[in-house]
Amino acid sequence: MKTWKTTNNQNDIVCRTGAGDVPYLSFPLLEQSGLVHHGFSTRMGGVSTGIYESMNLSFTRGDEDASVRENFERFGAAIGVRTSDMVFSRQTHTSNVRIVTEEDRGKGIVCPVDYDNVDGLVTDVPGLCLVTFYADCVPLFFLDPVRKVIGLSHSGWRGTVAKIGLETVKKMQEVYGSRPEDTLACIGPSICQSCYEVSGDVIDAFRESFSPRLWETLFYEKPDGKYQLNLWKANEVVFAEAGILTEHIAVTNICTNCNPELLYSHRASGGRRGSLAAFLALKETQEGNQPPCITHF
Repeated sequence: MKTWKTTNNQNDIVCRTGAGDVPYLSFPLLEQSGLVHHGFSTRMGGVSTGIYESMNLSFTRGDEDASVRENFERFGAAIGVRTSDMVFSRQTHTSNVRIVTEEDRGKGIVCPVDYDNVDGLVTDVPGLCLVTFYADCVPLFFLDPVRKVIGLSHSGWRGTVAKIGLETVKKMQEVYGSRPEDTLACIGPSICQSCYEVSGDVIDAFRESFSPRLWETLFYEKPDGKYQLNLWKANEVVFAEAGILTEHIAVTNICTNCNPELLYSHRASGGRRGSLAAFLALKETQEGNQPPCITHF
Protein backbone atom coordinates (compact mmCIF):
# COMPACT_ATOMS: atom_id res chain seq x y z
CA MET A 1 0.00 0.00 0.00
CA LYS A 2 1.13 3.55 -0.71
CA THR A 3 2.41 5.56 2.25
CA TRP A 4 0.01 7.89 4.06
CA LYS A 5 1.04 11.49 4.59
CA THR A 6 -0.02 12.67 8.05
CA THR A 7 0.01 16.11 9.64
CA ASN A 8 1.23 14.95 13.06
CA ASN A 9 2.08 11.81 15.01
CA GLN A 10 -1.12 11.42 17.01
CA ASN A 11 -2.91 8.08 16.79
CA ASP A 12 -6.56 9.12 16.91
CA ILE A 13 -7.22 7.42 13.57
CA VAL A 14 -5.81 4.22 12.08
CA CYS A 15 -6.07 2.20 8.87
CA ARG A 16 -7.56 -1.29 8.97
CA THR A 17 -8.02 -4.01 6.42
CA GLY A 18 -11.45 -5.65 6.39
CA ALA A 19 -13.05 -8.54 4.53
CA GLY A 20 -11.89 -8.83 0.94
CA ASP A 21 -8.70 -6.92 1.80
CA VAL A 22 -10.63 -3.65 1.64
CA PRO A 23 -8.86 -0.90 3.61
CA TYR A 24 -10.72 1.66 5.67
CA LEU A 25 -9.96 4.32 8.27
CA SER A 26 -11.20 3.86 11.80
CA PHE A 27 -11.20 5.57 15.20
CA PRO A 28 -9.95 3.54 18.20
CA LEU A 29 -12.11 5.79 20.40
CA LEU A 30 -15.21 4.33 18.76
CA GLU A 31 -13.82 0.81 18.38
CA GLN A 32 -13.15 0.54 22.10
CA SER A 33 -16.82 1.08 22.89
CA GLY A 34 -17.70 -2.24 21.28
CA LEU A 35 -21.02 -0.69 20.26
CA VAL A 36 -20.62 0.31 16.62
CA HIS A 37 -19.50 -0.66 13.17
CA HIS A 38 -17.87 2.31 11.52
CA GLY A 39 -15.35 3.34 8.91
CA PHE A 40 -14.22 5.97 6.45
CA SER A 41 -13.49 4.81 2.93
CA THR A 42 -10.36 5.25 0.84
CA ARG A 43 -9.86 5.11 -2.93
CA MET A 44 -8.75 1.48 -2.65
CA GLY A 45 -10.49 -1.88 -2.79
CA GLY A 46 -13.24 -1.13 -5.32
CA VAL A 47 -13.97 -1.84 -8.97
CA SER A 48 -14.42 1.63 -10.48
CA THR A 49 -11.99 2.78 -13.16
CA GLY A 50 -10.58 5.97 -14.62
CA ILE A 51 -10.96 9.08 -12.50
CA TYR A 52 -13.16 7.05 -10.12
CA GLU A 53 -10.52 4.40 -9.38
CA SER A 54 -11.44 2.43 -7.45
CA MET A 55 -13.74 2.72 -4.39
CA ASN A 56 -16.04 5.46 -5.66
CA LEU A 57 -19.14 5.65 -3.46
CA SER A 58 -21.21 8.20 -5.37
CA PHE A 59 -24.02 7.47 -7.82
CA THR A 60 -24.08 11.10 -8.97
CA ARG A 61 -20.61 11.77 -10.39
CA GLY A 62 -20.85 9.84 -13.67
CA ASP A 63 -19.55 6.43 -12.64
CA GLU A 64 -21.32 3.21 -13.66
CA ASP A 65 -24.12 2.39 -11.20
CA ALA A 66 -23.15 -1.28 -11.19
CA SER A 67 -19.61 -0.40 -10.12
CA VAL A 68 -20.81 1.87 -7.34
CA ARG A 69 -23.19 -0.80 -6.04
CA GLU A 70 -20.38 -3.34 -6.01
CA ASN A 71 -18.21 -0.85 -4.14
CA PHE A 72 -20.89 -0.43 -1.48
CA GLU A 73 -21.19 -4.21 -1.17
CA ARG A 74 -17.44 -4.53 -0.72
CA PHE A 75 -17.12 -1.71 1.77
CA GLY A 76 -20.13 -2.87 3.77
CA ALA A 77 -18.63 -6.35 4.04
CA ALA A 78 -15.32 -4.85 5.15
CA ILE A 79 -16.85 -3.07 8.15
CA GLY A 80 -19.61 -5.58 8.88
CA VAL A 81 -22.79 -3.88 7.61
CA ARG A 82 -25.35 -4.79 4.94
CA THR A 83 -26.05 -2.44 2.06
CA SER A 84 -29.78 -2.95 2.60
CA ASP A 85 -29.40 -1.35 6.05
CA MET A 86 -27.71 1.83 4.81
CA VAL A 87 -29.37 5.25 4.93
CA PHE A 88 -27.89 8.08 2.87
CA SER A 89 -27.74 11.79 3.56
CA ARG A 90 -28.79 14.30 0.89
CA GLN A 91 -26.12 16.95 1.39
CA THR A 92 -26.48 20.60 0.43
CA HIS A 93 -24.14 22.24 2.98
CA THR A 94 -26.89 22.88 5.52
CA SER A 95 -26.97 22.34 9.28
CA ASN A 96 -30.10 20.18 9.00
CA VAL A 97 -30.06 16.93 10.98
CA ARG A 98 -32.58 14.17 10.25
CA ILE A 99 -33.87 11.58 12.71
CA VAL A 100 -33.44 8.19 11.03
CA THR A 101 -36.00 5.49 11.81
CA GLU A 102 -36.75 1.96 10.68
CA GLU A 103 -38.82 3.39 7.82
CA ASP A 104 -35.64 4.89 6.32
CA ARG A 105 -33.79 1.59 6.01
CA GLY A 106 -32.17 1.28 2.58
CA LYS A 107 -32.87 4.82 1.41
CA GLY A 108 -30.29 5.83 -1.16
CA ILE A 109 -29.12 2.33 -2.01
CA VAL A 110 -32.20 0.05 -2.11
CA CYS A 111 -34.95 2.63 -2.51
CA PRO A 112 -34.99 6.36 -3.35
CA VAL A 113 -34.24 9.07 -0.83
CA ASP A 114 -37.47 10.99 -0.21
CA TYR A 115 -35.93 13.96 1.62
CA ASP A 116 -33.54 16.75 0.71
CA ASN A 117 -31.19 19.24 2.39
CA VAL A 118 -29.98 16.78 5.02
CA ASP A 119 -26.32 16.97 6.06
CA GLY A 120 -26.65 15.17 9.39
CA LEU A 121 -28.24 11.90 10.48
CA VAL A 122 -29.00 10.52 13.97
CA THR A 123 -30.56 7.27 15.12
CA ASP A 124 -30.94 4.85 18.00
CA VAL A 125 -32.01 1.92 15.80
CA PRO A 126 -29.49 -0.94 15.92
CA GLY A 127 -28.40 -2.13 12.51
CA LEU A 128 -29.23 1.02 10.56
CA CYS A 129 -26.05 2.32 8.95
CA LEU A 130 -25.79 6.08 8.50
CA VAL A 131 -23.84 7.15 5.39
CA THR A 132 -22.51 10.60 4.46
CA PHE A 133 -20.23 11.67 1.59
CA TYR A 134 -16.95 13.55 1.21
CA ALA A 135 -14.05 14.75 -0.91
CA ASP A 136 -12.43 17.41 1.36
CA CYS A 137 -15.27 18.39 3.73
CA VAL A 138 -15.22 17.20 7.33
CA PRO A 139 -16.98 14.03 8.54
CA LEU A 140 -18.21 14.20 12.14
CA PHE A 141 -18.93 10.95 14.01
CA PHE A 142 -20.93 10.86 17.26
CA LEU A 143 -21.66 8.05 19.72
CA ASP A 144 -23.54 8.20 23.00
CA PRO A 145 -22.53 4.89 24.60
CA VAL A 146 -24.96 5.35 27.50
CA ARG A 147 -28.21 5.89 25.57
CA LYS A 148 -26.81 4.01 22.55
CA VAL A 149 -27.37 6.77 20.02
CA ILE A 150 -25.25 7.64 16.99
CA GLY A 151 -24.89 10.63 14.69
CA LEU A 152 -23.00 11.32 11.49
CA SER A 153 -22.71 14.77 9.93
CA HIS A 154 -21.10 16.45 6.92
CA SER A 155 -19.38 19.72 7.81
CA GLY A 156 -17.91 21.81 5.01
CA TRP A 157 -17.05 25.43 5.68
CA ARG A 158 -20.72 26.41 5.54
CA GLY A 159 -21.72 23.58 7.86
CA THR A 160 -18.91 24.51 10.22
CA VAL A 161 -20.02 28.16 10.29
CA ALA A 162 -23.56 26.93 10.98
CA LYS A 163 -22.14 24.55 13.63
CA ILE A 164 -23.74 21.36 12.41
CA GLY A 165 -21.73 19.52 15.05
CA LEU A 166 -23.58 21.45 17.73
CA GLU A 167 -26.89 20.88 15.96
CA THR A 168 -26.23 17.14 15.86
CA VAL A 169 -25.52 17.00 19.58
CA LYS A 170 -28.65 19.07 20.27
CA LYS A 171 -30.75 16.67 18.20
CA MET A 172 -29.35 13.70 20.12
CA GLN A 173 -30.21 15.48 23.37
CA GLU A 174 -33.71 16.54 22.37
CA VAL A 175 -34.84 13.29 20.77
CA TYR A 176 -33.00 10.60 22.71
CA GLY A 177 -31.95 12.22 25.97
CA SER A 178 -28.23 11.99 25.23
CA ARG A 179 -25.89 14.00 27.44
CA PRO A 180 -22.97 15.83 25.80
CA GLU A 181 -20.63 14.77 28.59
CA ASP A 182 -21.29 11.12 27.69
CA THR A 183 -20.90 11.60 23.95
CA LEU A 184 -17.83 10.54 21.96
CA ALA A 185 -17.05 12.66 18.90
CA CYS A 186 -14.57 12.22 16.06
CA ILE A 187 -13.36 14.50 13.28
CA GLY A 188 -12.59 12.47 10.18
CA PRO A 189 -10.25 12.75 7.17
CA SER A 190 -10.68 16.03 5.32
CA ILE A 191 -8.66 18.97 4.07
CA CYS A 192 -6.01 20.32 6.48
CA GLN A 193 -5.25 23.97 7.19
CA SER A 194 -2.05 23.97 5.13
CA CYS A 195 -4.05 22.92 2.05
CA TYR A 196 -7.21 24.92 2.62
CA GLU A 197 -6.86 28.39 1.13
CA VAL A 198 -10.02 30.50 1.26
CA SER A 199 -11.07 34.03 0.41
CA GLY A 200 -12.04 36.86 2.70
CA ASP A 201 -15.78 36.29 2.40
CA VAL A 202 -15.41 32.82 3.93
CA ILE A 203 -13.35 34.26 6.77
CA ASP A 204 -15.96 36.97 7.33
CA ALA A 205 -18.51 34.22 7.93
CA PHE A 206 -16.19 32.58 10.48
CA ARG A 207 -15.62 35.90 12.21
CA GLU A 208 -19.37 36.25 12.63
CA SER A 209 -19.81 32.71 13.95
CA PHE A 210 -16.76 32.34 16.21
CA SER A 211 -15.45 34.48 19.06
CA PRO A 212 -12.58 36.88 18.23
CA ARG A 213 -10.42 35.16 20.85
CA LEU A 214 -10.45 32.06 18.62
CA TRP A 215 -9.58 33.65 15.30
CA GLU A 216 -5.82 33.16 15.63
CA THR A 217 -6.31 29.43 16.13
CA LEU A 218 -8.76 29.07 13.23
CA PHE A 219 -7.18 31.03 10.38
CA TYR A 220 -4.36 33.32 9.32
CA GLU A 221 -3.98 35.82 6.52
CA LYS A 222 -1.28 35.58 3.85
CA PRO A 223 0.45 38.45 2.02
CA ASP A 224 -1.79 37.96 -1.03
CA GLY A 225 -4.93 38.60 1.03
CA LYS A 226 -5.99 34.95 1.04
CA TYR A 227 -6.37 32.91 4.23
CA GLN A 228 -5.56 29.41 5.46
CA LEU A 229 -8.51 27.96 7.39
CA ASN A 230 -8.43 25.18 9.98
CA LEU A 231 -11.71 23.26 9.77
CA TRP A 232 -10.43 20.58 12.17
CA LYS A 233 -9.83 23.11 14.95
CA ALA A 234 -13.09 24.91 14.20
CA ASN A 235 -15.05 21.69 14.65
CA GLU A 236 -13.15 20.93 17.86
CA VAL A 237 -14.32 24.33 19.10
CA VAL A 238 -17.88 23.45 18.10
CA PHE A 239 -17.63 20.16 20.00
CA ALA A 240 -16.46 22.02 23.10
CA GLU A 241 -19.32 24.50 22.74
CA ALA A 242 -21.71 21.54 22.58
CA GLY A 243 -20.36 20.28 25.91
CA ILE A 244 -18.32 17.33 24.68
CA LEU A 245 -15.36 16.58 26.94
CA THR A 246 -11.84 16.96 25.57
CA GLU A 247 -11.00 13.36 26.44
CA HIS A 248 -13.99 12.22 24.37
CA ILE A 249 -12.76 13.86 21.16
CA ALA A 250 -10.60 12.27 18.45
CA VAL A 251 -9.17 14.30 15.57
CA THR A 252 -7.81 13.02 12.28
CA ASN A 253 -4.25 13.66 11.16
CA ILE A 254 -5.04 12.64 7.58
CA CYS A 255 -5.68 15.28 4.92
CA THR A 256 -7.56 14.40 1.75
CA ASN A 257 -5.67 16.94 -0.36
CA CYS A 258 -2.29 15.65 0.91
CA ASN A 259 -3.19 12.06 -0.07
CA PRO A 260 -4.77 12.22 -3.55
CA GLU A 261 -3.62 8.70 -4.47
CA LEU A 262 -5.32 7.27 -1.39
CA LEU A 263 -8.34 9.55 -0.93
CA TYR A 264 -10.55 11.58 -3.26
CA SER A 265 -9.98 15.31 -2.99
CA HIS A 266 -12.04 17.87 -4.87
CA ARG A 267 -9.24 20.41 -4.73
CA ALA A 268 -6.46 18.04 -5.68
CA SER A 269 -8.42 16.63 -8.63
CA GLY A 270 -9.96 19.84 -9.89
CA GLY A 271 -13.35 18.24 -9.35
CA ARG A 272 -12.68 15.15 -11.51
CA ARG A 273 -13.16 12.51 -8.86
CA GLY A 274 -15.24 9.95 -7.06
CA SER A 275 -16.53 10.29 -3.51
CA LEU A 276 -15.49 8.97 -0.14
CA ALA A 277 -18.05 8.04 2.49
CA ALA A 278 -18.37 7.76 6.25
CA PHE A 279 -20.35 4.87 7.76
CA LEU A 280 -21.67 4.45 11.30
CA ALA A 281 -24.06 1.82 12.68
CA LEU A 282 -25.04 0.57 16.12
CA LYS A 283 -24.32 -3.13 16.36
CA GLU A 284 -27.40 -5.32 16.52
CA THR A 285 -25.64 -7.47 19.13
CA GLN A 286 -22.76 -6.33 21.29
CA GLU A 287 -19.72 -8.33 20.24
CA GLY A 288 -17.04 -6.67 22.32
CA ASN A 289 -14.12 -4.64 21.06
CA GLN A 290 -12.67 -5.09 17.61
CA PRO A 291 -9.28 -6.81 17.24
CA PRO A 292 -6.04 -4.80 17.15
CA CYS A 293 -5.64 -2.47 14.20
CA ILE A 294 -3.70 -3.27 11.07
CA THR A 295 -2.08 0.08 10.39
CA HIS A 296 -0.42 1.36 7.26
CA PHE A 297 1.00 4.66 8.54
